[in-house]
Amino acid sequence: LAAVSGWSVVNGKLHREFQFADFVRAFGFMSQVAILAQAADHHPEWSNRYNWVVIDLVTHDAGDAISQRDFALAKQINGLFV
Repeated sequence: LAAVSGWSVVNGKLHREFQFADFVRAFGFMSQVAILAQAADHHPEWSNRYNWVVIDLVTHDAGDAISQRDFALAKQINGLFV
């Protein structure tokens, strides 16, 4: 977990919550994450409420376990959150 600052394991999934100034910034962030996820063919479980985005990562092909794919995507997501 040291390589992906801000993330923790919750209910067996890599988990992080992001807060933004407003809904537009939160939604823009989600759009950027969607592009990364599609390119990696690895899609998050996520939700949005106004200025909050909650992301859970787990690899379904690995028996719903956290894998290197989750850590790689989490690292990319962290790069978007500046």
